[in-house]
Amino acid sequence: MSGKTAFETANGFRRDEVRLANWRESPFNRWSFQNVGELIPSATIVAAPTGPEAPAKDLAGLLAEKVTLADAPETVAAFLERSHTDALTVMKGGRLVGDWFAPHMAFGARHIIFSISKSLTAIVAGILEGEGVFDPDAPVISYLPEAKGSAYGDASARHVLDMSVSLDFEEAYLDPESLFARYRRATLWNPGGGTESLREFIVSLQRLAEPHGETFRYRSPNSDLLGILLERASGLRFTDLLRDKLWRPLGAASDASVAVDMEGTARTAGGMSVTPRDLARVGEMMRQGGTADGRRVVPEAWVRDTTSAGSAEAWQRGAMAFLFPQGRYRNKWYQTGAASGAYCGIGIHGQWLYIDPNSEVVIAKMSSQPLPVDDPLDGEIVTFLDALSRMA
Repeated sequence: MSGKTAFETANGFRRDEVRLANWRESPFNRWSFQNVGELIPSATIVAAPTGPEAPAKDLAGLLAEKVTLADAPETVAAFLERSHTDALTVMKGGRLVGDWFAPHMAFGARHIIFSISKSLTAIVAGILEGEGVFDPDAPVISYLPEAKGSAYGDASARHVLDMSVSLDFEEAYLDPESLFARYRRATLWNPGGGTESLREFIVSLQRLAEPHGETFRYRSPNSDLLGILLERASGLRFTDLLRDKLWRPLGAASDASVAVDMEGTARTAGGMSVTPRDLARVGEMMRQGGTADGRRVVPEAWVRDTTSAGSAEAWQRGAMAFLFPQGRYRNKWYQTGAASGAYCGIGIHGQWLYIDPNSEVVIAKMSSQPLPVDDPLDGEIVTFLDALSRMA
């Protein structure tokens, strides 16, 4: 047999070219972001039987609408392509407006959502808080005694939830010699892992001199730690918590998955893969104040706290205030500070779950951007999502 395989014809590269060392790089990420389980150990989150998902629905005329980005009008369709979008699902008032998929992503496929996983993990925390199982104000060491002597030794779960731990750690995504690279080896996301578990890595981290709670510091290990705290508080594996407390009560139509480390610890900071429709269902549940199809999933008080509380001062002292100048961060969700009351979950490489309460719109955007963080493009995406919310 000679010539290109079906895989190479469809993707533009061979399957054996995609390795643990390059799976987050373009062009390989167009495939790997939908097939994480082929590269990293992953656990399946089985959805409750609900019958088949409704067929894909075309966004139709919305794709031809224009938005002004970078001082020039651009169609929705053109921006989706320029921003490396793989899938887009839009809901309004609880009803599906439509879906859009890039040629390399099929309807019904799962896609990694990276740090939107943090937002989903926090929902599970809110559910357990409502059940009296988890106390967000408790010291970390009350759940994880081995964190004593680490940066978390005098931190609370609230500091973990709001990213205000004074942690000596940087999100150096592209530095192969950094502490972040060691972190990724512990998660089995980079070559060379398997000698240190995620939990062992987390409890080795040290703190800065500044007190906890004063500055928003985006540090992913906090969110992996949150998953561990929920396991210790409940006595259950996080994968079971996610299935029984969120995924099935939500009415998710498809299975999800989450990457795990050498000990089976879930990568709650960034390892979840879900379908666009199910991600939109999470957003709609939040928009409905914590209910899905009339079922209470998470306490309304927790949703209200998540979308309105948080320290504006800590946010302003942090490094992301440029994105939402009037924003806040609470329970691993971003408040935009816009008059619409919009809030969102965000993941690297262009993952967004955007909820606009005023327009009753939910938008799930999944992407394979070449760079993990692209500040100018992120600014355009915020403008785009706001405009799309008003068009839908």
